[in-house]
Amino acid sequence: MPNSFLNDISGKSANVKREILRLCIAHNNYSIADFSRALGISVPTITKFVSELIDENFIKDEGKVGTSGGRRPSVYGLNPDAGYFVGVDVARHHFHIAISDFKGEIISYIQDIEFVLEANENSFRTMCRMVMDQVIESGIPWIKVLGVGVSLSGRVNPEKGYSLTYFVSDDLPLKSIFQKEFNVPVTIENDSRAMAYGEYMSLGKKADPDMIFINVSWGLGMGIIMDGRLYYGKSGYSGELGHFPVLDNDIICRCGKVGCLETGASGSALHRMIIEKLKKGQASTMAENYHKKGDVELDEILRAVEEGDVLAIDAIGQIGDTLGRGISGVLNVFNPGLVVIGGRLIVGKDYLLLPIKTAVNRLSLPRVSSDTSIVLSQLGRKAASVGDCLLSRSRVLGLM
Repeated sequence: MPNSFLNDISGKSANVKREILRLCIAHNNYSIADFSRALGISVPTITKFVSELIDENFIKDEGKVGTSGGRRPSVYGLNPDAGYFVGVDVARHHFHIAISDFKGEIISYIQDIEFVLEANENSFRTMCRMVMDQVIESGIPWIKVLGVGVSLSGRVNPEKGYSLTYFVSDDLPLKSIFQKEFNVPVTIENDSRAMAYGEYMSLGKKADPDMIFINVSWGLGMGIIMDGRLYYGKSGYSGELGHFPVLDNDIICRCGKVGCLETGASGSALHRMIIEKLKKGQASTMAENYHKKGDVELDEILRAVEEGDVLAIDAIGQIGDTLGRGISGVLNVFNPGLVVIGGRLIVGKDYLLLPIKTAVNRLSLPRVSSDTSIVLSQLGRKAASVGDCLLSRSRVLGLM
């Protein structure tokens, strides 16, 4: 955006403007007096910066609010039309897109765009063009897009811009490919961390500053919010819950080791369990299809859970019990106020959640877990792409 503080977010005036925007994000709207008290800056100075942000189109006067007496003050909030952010949740055979306005409201969500992603530059460039086409078709001119967030499964280092799952080359970080194609600032993120951030920000004032997000999909991942901020760890690869060596089994994990939590608490584990049960001839609505094809897809298993198939319900309950064992350890280490369960398997709802809670109550330290709430994601499938939008906004504005 020309002639705005985004062109230089390191100066002193930019720092003040950034904090004003941070307060607008956190509290929706604020008066001049509110800004002055919160930032410890004089009213005339705050008035100057607010006026500049209005001129730059980032915030707007939302009118006056009632008070118990005296003059009614004007309040100021983010201008939703200041620009847009695009979130792209990438899987191997499809991707989802969310588009948010400047206030962070999701104005468009496009799911299951079919695309077989390969770990090469041309494949990513093709996907970028598809993303841009979808955004333009939704009615948003690309010139109004301020940033793009992209989330991928596996190990992602946002600072260096690399994905170890979708590795292209040492000399060409994935982030560089995206930025060249999109021609706007791009952030890349691990999908579980993007989900955690999306859920945390969407909860607003109900959010807990110490939150754990568990992503139960084909694999098992975790996003960590500590003191209101994403926790990355030393190398940027925090959250590898799936590879906790806690199970006494001989199942080889995709990482090459045995005993990983993911081998007993994930979509891949659910798929393996169902196949084993169907092989033994156990009754299920999935049996006919299994005998025809020799396999059942995870989506079919999850539909069977939703439709009340006893075999599928029993299996997802076992997944929940095993996952609860792992979460008990997480609670004992982090003592979070909130644990959110997300990912593809949450279509199981209470069939998944209740065994998790039962295992946590049985295995965690009561003094640690008594103040922890465990809930299902309110964003569901949208969590990662919503998180991508909000992460992009935070990084473009220099808020993280």
